[in-house]
Amino acid sequence: MALISLRSTEEFYRNPYGLPIPAHWDKFRVAWFDFGYQTYFRNSVIVAVSATVILVVVGSMAAFFFARYRFPLKEALYFLIFSAIMLPPQVTILALFQMLVQYGLYNTLLGLILVYAASHLPLTLYLLRAFFAQIPRELEEAARLDGASEWTMYWRVMFPMARPAIIAVMVINFLEFWNEFLYAVVLINQQSQRTLPLGVMFLMGEQQENVGMLATGLMIAVLPVVILYAFFSERIAESFTAGAIAGA
Repeated sequence: MALISLRSTEEFYRNPYGLPIPAHWDKFRVAWFDFGYQTYFRNSVIVAVSATVILVVVGSMAAFFFARYRFPLKEALYFLIFSAIMLPPQVTILALFQMLVQYGLYNTLLGLILVYAASHLPLTLYLLRAFFAQIPRELEEAARLDGASEWTMYWRVMFPMARPAIIAVMVINFLEFWNEFLYAVVLINQQSQRTLPLGVMFLMGEQQENVGMLATGLMIAVLPVVILYAFFSERIAESFTAGAIAGA
């Protein structure tokens, strides 16, 4: 796909396995400005980054609470939240659609951000709770003897120690939000609010015979994912392994 993205459609049909000589770098400019990719890319960045930040803040606080405190019905409440992970998104899509319409959030990036953050809260809670739970009690007791408040305990003591897991959770959720399609196609129908997966879908509908331009559009959508995974894949594997050990 990377090679085809630098070749014209005519060159591809003449020789499907040829090299991009000369390379048509201008195709990326055409896709970016003429096919609306600058708008789709910007919307995807806004939605993925915002939803990830909200999710990490809320999820880490909830995980810290469930991991370090005791209160009535704690496990029942945790199981109730975690059980949402077993529901396929198709089950909740109609209720989400009605809620967003009712609160004026349908067809807005804010509505999509809130849906993304809420839908991935159970998995985030599960992963971070395991990490917070394995932090030794002695550290917590020492911080309390030094007069640490509940906020200081979370922000100055626990959050830095769980940083490897939090980075892994951020990367995983960002990649999920970047590629998410079902919620976006149901909850967004204006071109100015489309994210990259929707942009790719509409480009394939409008330019289905223009193979070269389709490959260019796909490369724009895929490139951030490849770069992010290349930098953080090892950290994600280490975090999952540590989380599995802690949760065992």
